[in-house]
Amino acid sequence: MTFSAEKQADILSDLLNCRRRDLPFPAGIEATWLEEGVLQLIPRQASAALVLSAGIHGNETAPVEMLAALLASLSSGQQPLNQALLLIFGNLPALRAGKRYLHSDMNRLFGGRHRQAMPGNESRRAARLEKVTSDFFQRADAAGVLPRYHLDMHTAIRGSRFPQFALIPSHHHDYQAEFYVLLDACDLDAVVQHTAPGGTFSHFVSETFRAQSCTLELGKALPFGSNTLSRFAATDLAIRALLAGTPLPTRTQPPMRFFTVAESIIKTSSSFRLNLDAAVENFTQLPAGYAIASENGKIWRVEDAAPWILFPNARVAPGLRAGLLLKPAAARFSS
Repeated sequence: MTFSAEKQADILSDLLNCRRRDLPFPAGIEATWLEEGVLQLIPRQASAALVLSAGIHGNETAPVEMLAALLASLSSGQQPLNQALLLIFGNLPALRAGKRYLHSDMNRLFGGRHRQAMPGNESRRAARLEKVTSDFFQRADAAGVLPRYHLDMHTAIRGSRFPQFALIPSHHHDYQAEFYVLLDACDLDAVVQHTAPGGTFSHFVSETFRAQSCTLELGKALPFGSNTLSRFAATDLAIRALLAGTPLPTRTQPPMRFFTVAESIIKTSSSFRLNLDAAVENFTQLPAGYAIASENGKIWRVEDAAPWILFPNARVAPGLRAGLLLKPAAARFSS
């Protein structure tokens, strides 16, 4: 990662302290702050439109630091830009507070769900992010810029046996092999295919704009200053190559594993119980027949063909997902 650490720190400080400073950019790049923490960069010529988002959850800081570093490199001219780019720093008030969210989980409010949510910071912000993303792709369409990409970068609450992985939203349009090649170049450990629609930002962008969109989980959620960004160097290099229009880096890790969601465990009441140790890691393989959760007489049992658990969390609000059971899937491209 080639960037000025001092400039990165200044950008991050400005974002967190609600200061909008006009950054200089090389000639030929049109830079526009569309909202607080939302920057649009349009070069003279572009062959793709890319949305990069981070901080949709305010306690997930590593991707925010990564985007601040990328922004410093773009501003200084160290990073070439040959694609239309929308940079989104998501939930700034929650980032300032060091909390996952202030009123509602923002990553459950997209696709218009913010209209039924508790009024507050996250519902307002989700609505605005939908609007600026739509405007960005409309501008790219007018200029004849295709394809469309979106990487929504997160970190996970708990540890994981596959620390870095992608979540592909349920979709009806084609996802190209080139997109999986991009994920492969990020040195991700696994790819998980959702099978049902959801309120995530990546699902909204995929469904609404037929974009190649996914959620990236890059390690564990840590406070600002506690992240080791070198762990995500492959993802950073792949993004930079995409922006520059240069060849993607060569994968250095074992082949990615592919999974599909076999069942979503949805909590509907306060009687819900999850029969897992609080320290159990994502992608833990559970024994067939294990009673993983219960609620009002209903019991969820692990199936022999789908023994992996992802995102177990009994503390979610009623109506939300308390875990996913996964089964293996075929690779989506030839490496």
